[in-house]
Amino acid sequence: MPAKALFFDVGNTLLFPDRKRMLRALHERQVFPSDELLKEIERQTKHEFDSLLEGNSGVDHGFWHIYYSRLLAALEIPEDGFRADLVSRTRISANWCEIRPGTREALQRLAKHYRLAVISNADSKIAEVLSRCGIADCFETITDSGVVGKEKPHPAIFAAAVRSLGVSPGESIYVGDVYSVDYLGATRFGMQSVLFDVAGAYRDRELPRVESLEELELRLA
Repeated sequence: MPAKALFFDVGNTLLFPDRKRMLRALHERQVFPSDELLKEIERQTKHEFDSLLEGNSGVDHGFWHIYYSRLLAALEIPEDGFRADLVSRTRISANWCEIRPGTREALQRLAKHYRLAVISNADSKIAEVLSRCGIADCFETITDSGVVGKEKPHPAIFAAAVRSLGVSPGESIYVGDVYSVDYLGATRFGMQSVLFDVAGAYRDRELPRVESLEELELRLA
């Protein structure tokens, strides 16, 4: 069945972390992790988290606890209070506000071939963030777990999203960055899926993956 709709995750797919906000507790201690270290920690966390979640339908609450535990261990900093602060800041949608150049233009090109929408595990404010970043109007609907009441990989959030566009799962493609949450959540619901793998966590696996919107355009073409 030909795809009619293209659904996107937000974090690490359309928008990326504002490190100054998220890592404030570390920066106040004059600790500035390198981009390569952060990407390596992300790869490690995704592998561990996927192993934990792959066999069940839990939610992704534990991802950032694992991520920051690994980061603090790598930096040799005790977790005392730091992890809770880091996780809390990461869960604020407004702190995901870095956008890659050309994102709006790529979405506009994709919109010539597909209906576009968003599915995000967020705090009911992701529409406001997308608006501030100048891309909310690229999407027909925005399905936020904070509004729906269920988080990916639960099928209810995918059901709400396809219903919002009036399309079937088989007519839909979902693009997100975590295998166990996004890829498995979508494919188990009956959608097609492509991993948005900027950190390269899944380069050694035979999975449909891209590292940019431009690469996604080529793959879909």
